[in-house]
Amino acid sequence: MPQYVDLALDLPPQVVNAGVGVHGSAGPHEVFRLPRLWQLHLYGYSGVLEFGGTRHPIRPGHISLVPPDTEVHFHYDAPRCEHLYAHFRLPGEGERRRVPAMQDAGAQAAVLSGLLRQTVAAGTQSPARASAELWTVLWRTTALADAAEHRPGVRHPALRTAMAYIEEQLAGPLTIPDIARAAGVSHTHLTRLFRDGTGHTVVAYIRRRRMERARHLLIASTLAIPAIAATVGIPDLQAFNKTCHRELGASPRTVRATAGS
Repeated sequence: MPQYVDLALDLPPQVVNAGVGVHGSAGPHEVFRLPRLWQLHLYGYSGVLEFGGTRHPIRPGHISLVPPDTEVHFHYDAPRCEHLYAHFRLPGEGERRRVPAMQDAGAQAAVLSGLLRQTVAAGTQSPARASAELWTVLWRTTALADAAEHRPGVRHPALRTAMAYIEEQLAGPLTIPDIARAAGVSHTHLTRLFRDGTGHTVVAYIRRRRMERARHLLIASTLAIPAIAATVGIPDLQAFNKTCHRELGASPRTVRATAGS
């Protein structure tokens, strides 16, 4: 059975130490624990990690998370084994994310490696940046679990990619073929993913996101209405007004005036 750990990620981690660990030269087996710190490893070698009665095969590109005060046993297959590591505290107490103690980072391994190296580089110079880099690593690690397990309510990776593309391109023209190409799926598959994952068509989802951004700018900024229309990808003022009436229930001026009152 897979072994899981629970991460509270509502607050950034406090990085105590991060670096490149070199093991195996003192023997093929090590046992230790960190009484007050989490440990994260991104591996570049093969071996076995054992804790809590479960053995986890280690392979290059695998990432592991071990809670504080846990005795770990490492079994190394070579006399020199390197991994990137971070030892940290999790001060948050909010909603917890359940992730596998060991998982294959796959295509994300290179990205995670880069982020962890940034964590290491920032450790002595900017603790705040080190914390931010590791926080990103931890959130990306939860996304690996989401994609691997296809749990109910978790969005498909291609859908997440499509949504991110839409957010980045919201001010410009958006076509379904372009979005499908960015997500690496067919037009038909993209349509089905949006129906299943959001309850909307792709076009309806784009329209809703544009109006959510427009509403925010109308209420929170003094930006001129024509500029807001252009910023959300509907530069034609007549079309913008019509969409506002349909999605927000009022004209842009009324939405702004109502919020101000």
